[in-house]
Amino acid sequence: MGLVEGETAGDPSSNRQWVRSTLRSLSERLRGRASPPTVARLLRAQGVSPRVNVKRFTGPPHPDRDKQFTYIAQQRAAFDNSGFPCISVDTKKKELIGNFKNPGCRWCKQADEVNAHDFPQQAQYRTVPYGLYDPRANHGYVTVGISGDTPQFAVDAARRWWRDVGCRQYPRAKEVLILADAGGSNGCRPRMWKYQLQQWANESGLTVTVSHFPQGASKWNPVEHRLFSQISRTWAGYPLRTLKLMLGMIRRTKTRTGLKVTAVLNRKKYETGTKVTNQQMKEVNLERRDICPAWNYTIKPIRLKR
Repeated sequence: MGLVEGETAGDPSSNRQWVRSTLRSLSERLRGRASPPTVARLLRAQGVSPRVNVKRFTGPPHPDRDKQFTYIAQQRAAFDNSGFPCISVDTKKKELIGNFKNPGCRWCKQADEVNAHDFPQQAQYRTVPYGLYDPRANHGYVTVGISGDTPQFAVDAARRWWRDVGCRQYPRAKEVLILADAGGSNGCRPRMWKYQLQQWANESGLTVTVSHFPQGASKWNPVEHRLFSQISRTWAGYPLRTLKLMLGMIRRTKTRTGLKVTAVLNRKKYETGTKVTNQQMKEVNLERRDICPAWNYTIKPIRLKR
């Protein structure tokens, strides 16, 4: 251990340790008195072994973090009791369509041969899968876009879900609760997100209530672990060579608990960087909640004059 004393790193809160030198270089520094396997065995006996970084720390805790989780639970219970829909939304990792490697493995006689490099310019499309998950119905609705991940695209996905599924699943609904991350196209900061929600509220007559998860807490968003993780398992090891194949893989995603997934394609082009003027923001009928107002707000429909 004296040989690696100066280059041994570790976690001060535990007994985990590791060294920076390779086993071969340590053996050479011992002048051949111990082979690399022997060096490895001696280090392991001292509690030193190869380790990778562990993602654990999410940064300084927000003072309202626990309060927000409690409020989200109360909101979900209230909407469940009223029979109104609650949907969890987010954008999945963007996928290249073409002969590219897809992480994971599958049972087959021969592995698929794919491109050695994932150059975006060689892809047919760079897709944006936007998911909506209904925890009560255990149903996922994924809109696959081929343009930018913008607030307009996100609200269009919610609009299409309501037209195709929501209005039939909840015919008496007057309100909808949206659970979203704090960042991205459906984040708590983009003004375009709120402006587009107002347009949807005016069209549908729905009161839209939004609750955002605190920063760094997206893994607790139901759409992540109830929908996206299952889709990744379904297409693991399958190169997504065509849009049709990608949509088919999403639709075939099922679980023992009864998850069903609908997938649709959106070919509309969305411009990034579109700004919302102060005058347009005045048209948003937005009411912030007393609890964590930056993360919780309601947008009520406005009856437009004819």
